[in-house]
Amino acid sequence: ELRKRLGEDLMPIEKVPTAMLNLSLQEKVDLFRSLFKGREDVFARRWYSKTSGKAGYQPVCQNEWTPLCDKRTFKCADCPNRKFSPLTDNDIYRHLEGKDANGRDVIGLYVLNEDNTCHLLCTDFDDKNCEHGYQNDVLAFIDVCKSWNIPCSVERSRSGNGAHVWIFFETSVLAVKARRLGNAILTEAMNRNGKIDFKSYDRFFPNQDTMPEGGLGNLVALPLQGNARKHDNSVFVDEDFEPHPDQWEFLLNVGKLSEQVLGDLLKRTASIQSLGELSKTSESK
Repeated sequence: ELRKRLGEDLMPIEKVPTAMLNLSLQEKVDLFRSLFKGREDVFARRWYSKTSGKAGYQPVCQNEWTPLCDKRTFKCADCPNRKFSPLTDNDIYRHLEGKDANGRDVIGLYVLNEDNTCHLLCTDFDDKNCEHGYQNDVLAFIDVCKSWNIPCSVERSRSGNGAHVWIFFETSVLAVKARRLGNAILTEAMNRNGKIDFKSYDRFFPNQDTMPEGGLGNLVALPLQGNARKHDNSVFVDEDFEPHPDQWEFLLNVGKLSEQVLGDLLKRTASIQSLGELSKTSESK
């Protein structure tokens, strides 16, 4: 889309610095949505209680706090008047702007589509499960990605105590295939680095191979949330875990994995996928 706007006579889009593009707000939102794709008919937003100090995510409902909303009688999941709100450009803008100091504008994306496909695989690494830190595990994971020519991007999490490694697909692929790829990468990384126990590994998004009955699957908090960015969190980083100087230029250069290459990788790695139970066990926790 950006190439069409700029004209084919310019240098290839992947080599155009952001300064030359001078991306508009709409173009930034479009670029963001072209990468972080999931369910668009429903999304979650973070909530925070100043009274209790608790926080979490819940699907955004069009009827919340209207006369149809009766939280004293029904839990949101059981409410007969629940009506999900679709994900809009304005929601993305609020997330990127990040004006709420308590993070109540952070978007949670439901990665698993209703047809059991996904557009991305996100691997979550977290310090809370790991004494030696998450960085070595992340570097081992992306080292395998590089050797297998899998484009991947590392984001420091919103808390600053972990990281997400994102792999994007050119088209939607079956979630079971995406997760098998993640298991193969984890297994190979462990085989290459016998001293690394991968205790920082938390889970994959999507969390499931198929959509749970009556559910939405698990959500992942989207990156580049405005308030967290002020602290160099929720941003994409290099292999020294330093933020890329221009986040939008970095996103313009992100590569995607084709379904054909994904299939070839799964055939090549079929014999080494032995850590499936690792992911399932960790995710159940």
